[in-house]
Amino acid sequence: MRQIFVVFFAAGGIFIALASMALAMGKVDKRPRSPIYGVTLPEGYRQWEFIAPAQEAPPLDELRVVVGNVTAMKAYRDGKLPFPDGTVLVKLAWKRAPSSEFAPASVPGAATTVQVMVKDSRRYAATGGWGFGRFINGKSADEAQHRTCYGCHLGNVKDHDLVFTRYAR
Repeated sequence: MRQIFVVFFAAGGIFIALASMALAMGKVDKRPRSPIYGVTLPEGYRQWEFIAPAQEAPPLDELRVVVGNVTAMKAYRDGKLPFPDGTVLVKLAWKRAPSSEFAPASVPGAATTVQVMVKDSRRYAATGGWGFGRFINGKSADEAQHRTCYGCHLGNVKDHDLVFTRYAR
């Protein structure tokens, strides 16, 4: 009788372990990741707080909006540089289009990219503490595009913790 109980208990334990593994495997993050950095589009970023707008001149000719997570917003409000680890910035971009209702105005046209910066000074030590992601239609851009991120930020905004965007108050 005791042997039956032990076998039954062991079988139950194995079943629970296998079921747990199957559930864990189903929860694997399947979002596209940027090459080099492994950055993903953060969940819920469209509900994050507004940091600033921007207009990019031709040839890109885009309207852009940058939003940030709670950590980013606290750093901006406090005027804190460098940004703390955990800061995430997301830039959404659209082709600039003329407004059909008001001729002098420009409005967002077709979406072009969503770009992400993630601050993790240990993981991204070689790139000033920042990981970069560039996504087009929900898919990560190629490695060649990602290789340009750090150099551009370093060459232009080294003294602002590699971040172009200033807080629009």
